[in-house]
Amino acid sequence: MYQTWEELEEECKNCTKCKLCNNRHNVVIGTGNKNARIMFIGEGPGADEDAYGIPFVGKAGKLMDKAFQGVGIKREEVYIANIVKCRPPNNRNPEKDEAASCREYIESQIRLVNPEIIVLLGSVALKNILGEEYGITASRGKWFEKDGIKYMPTFHPAALLRDESKKIYFWNDLKASVNINKQA
Repeated sequence: MYQTWEELEEECKNCTKCKLCNNRHNVVIGTGNKNARIMFIGEGPGADEDAYGIPFVGKAGKLMDKAFQGVGIKREEVYIANIVKCRPPNNRNPEKDEAASCREYIESQIRLVNPEIIVLLGSVALKNILGEEYGITASRGKWFEKDGIKYMPTFHPAALLRDESKKIYFWNDLKASVNINKQA
């Protein structure tokens, strides 16, 4: 585990633990408030994220920003990260060994941020944080607790771009996450 942000960021920037490092332009560590009460975890960077080095800046990120605005939170108030820090080719899901190579990074980010709530964006985040036995469709919208942190699995914003019928579920899950945070 990394004890400081500087240590974590330096290690991530120089990482060659898996093949994803071979084609990256930027390591995408995370963005936002490093003391946030709410943290969002996605699967991995896409092309826009790889170009800018910031998570969720492409189409899915713009949709997420609109949802944030709708529930009254700002991107700067939350912390946003991904399971893997380098872009998988063709925006495919990270493979198990790639996610395992980054596990220490995301676990360190969770420990350093120390959020009260983590919103798990999609199946990859859900399975890597809570366990392989969970599926996103059955788990989304339900609260889970682990190590004193409340988890809310929901659909990844990219899934909403492919299937608009999922937007209402995402919206309700986001509202529930923000409302419980306001009560805390």
